[in-house]
Amino acid sequence: MTKKLQSITNKSAPVIAIGAILLIWFLCSDREIIPAYMLPSPIEVAKSFADNFGIMMKQAAITLQEALYGLLIGIALAFLTATLMDRFDFLYKAFYPILIITQTIPTIAIAPLLVLWMGFGMAPKITLVVITTFFPIAIGLLTGFKSIDADAVNLMRSMGAKRLQIFRYIKLPSAIESFFSGLKISASYAVVAAVVSEWLGGFEGLGVYMTRVKKAYAYDKMFAVIIFISVISLVLMGMVGLLEKASMPWKNKVKETK
Repeated sequence: MTKKLQSITNKSAPVIAIGAILLIWFLCSDREIIPAYMLPSPIEVAKSFADNFGIMMKQAAITLQEALYGLLIGIALAFLTATLMDRFDFLYKAFYPILIITQTIPTIAIAPLLVLWMGFGMAPKITLVVITTFFPIAIGLLTGFKSIDADAVNLMRSMGAKRLQIFRYIKLPSAIESFFSGLKISASYAVVAAVVSEWLGGFEGLGVYMTRVKKAYAYDKMFAVIIFISVISLVLMGMVGLLEKASMPWKNKVKETK
């Protein structure tokens, strides 16, 4: 009975928190604690969301295309980089500090340079998404590769296993959980990176649409786009979570037994 109550409480807590935020937001705008032109009412934002949903979906198709292409390329590059850095120690020592340094550079500072070098098409947007999503996945994989059980590796070697077999049966399974942890972060970053790149140069996408409504001082539409972007990011993270459950069924069985 206690476990059921705890489960209900855990599930309802986010709903209560979101409800409280919406209530505070409504009171601030309704009583004009913050001027309406600065903070539109959640009711106005909801109406704008419904009225402009078709337009946002059309623009989201471009942004999602950029985000997914960039995320897939980022995954491939991160896997290749992490594998090589794990295989060759001198590469790990040489490039790991560089990976850390790249994360100190603001992405919004890189975006104008990418637009200057690659034009206003899709290429600079995808490149910025790759740069943004690459690091969490690469670090997650490296962490997983380095956390393998040394005794299991020695056992495999004593049985005559080759380096590729050790990688396939020991290193790769141990890195899956860390990989998905990084992928969840990258999936949430992907859409945001695409939108940021669209702010600074482009013809279509949610970032371009957001810039247009901002210049028109239509802040209800701007808040609607922000919420829409958050929803898309949450959906992507949810899809990664489902993929994680499908890839690691043993993890779900362990949770059920507890």
